[in-house]
Parts: sequence; C-alpha cells; structure tokens
Amino acid sequence: MPVQSLPLRDASIHVRLLQQYLALLKKYPILTKSVTSGILSALGNLLSQVLEARKKAKSGAPVNEIDATGAARYAVYGLLITGPVSHYFYHLMEVWMPSTDPFCIVKRLLLDRLIFAPGFLLIFYFVMNILEAKGWGDFETKMKGSYWTALKMNWKVWTPFQFININFVPVEFRVLFANMVALFWYAYLASVRK
Repeated sequence: MPVQSLPLRDASIHVRLLQQYLALLKKYPILTKSVTSGILSALGNLLSQVLEARKKAKSGAPVNEIDATGAARYAVYGLLITGPVSHYFYHLMEVWMPSTDPFCIVKRLLLDRLIFAPGFLLIFYFVMNILEAKGWGDFETKMKGSYWTALKMNWKVWTPFQFININFVPVEFRVLFANMVALFWYAYLASVRK
C-alpha cells in the first residue's frame, strides 16, 4: 500500500518547523547552526536564572529580576563561537577520523574529551570574561575557582552524550544535538561561574 505524503500546509507545526530548519540547514549550514546555538545558549542562561530564582524563593531570599544582558551574552557566545566552531570541529573530525577507521569510535571520543572539551571550556571562560567587560584578574580568579570543577563535570555529563553524538548522529545534526544538551549545560555553567 503506497504511503501518501501530506502537503506542507497540512502538516503539523512541528513538521513544518523541522522541514524549514532542514531547508535552512542545507542552504545556510553555518548560519543556521550559529543562530540555533545562539538561541539555545540564551535559553540555557535564562533557565539557570529561573532555577536560581526558584531556589531563592523557596529559601525566602530576595529574588533578582531576569538579567537580559546575561542571556544576551550567552546568545552572542552561541552565535559567534559555539555554532561555527562546533560545525568545523565535527566536519574536521569526519576528515581526520573517518568511520572506516577501525578505532574511530575511541579516537573521536578521546579527541573530543581530552582536546576539544578543555579548550572549548577555556574559550568559554575567556569570551564570557570579555563580554562581561571584566579584567584579567577576574578571568584568573574564575579560572582558578571553577574551571577544573566545570571541566570534571563536563567530562561526567558530556561524555555519554558526545559518544552518541560523534559516532551515531549524522554530521549535519551534531551541532543541534549538542545544543540540546547544552541548553542544560549552559544553565549549569551560568550557576558555577558566579
């Protein structure tokens, strides 16, 4: 029995959004991944602020208003750093360690976890310091105070997700997959950097 496809206008909103995203991804891959990264990074920061406000409210402490500039910094970081850097990293990984390599699963994971993750976290701290208009002393203090803790948490949280992402998710969807996990990861980073 043949399967009939629905015209785009008759499809659900989710299907239409997915089709639009796929069309943009094909036509403008880096821009689409960058904008998606920016939006999801900002949402991660907002999630962190909401969770922190709820925690304060439960304990009876005064609750701060939502910091739109904090969310904007995360949006800028996602747009200018996460999207493009991740796009190129995942594509280069495919060239350096093709799936035909018998040890590609292990090599990819080691490259991501031991080289990319520490460097990317360092870039995160550095860029956020610049976007917050803080000096070198603040950067050093935050690095000494929370970088190692954040990196260990990164290894714990991200390793299973990245194992799946870099070995089983098609390369064009890896940034999106990572951004979905990063939604919660940025909420954690926003709270640990304070």
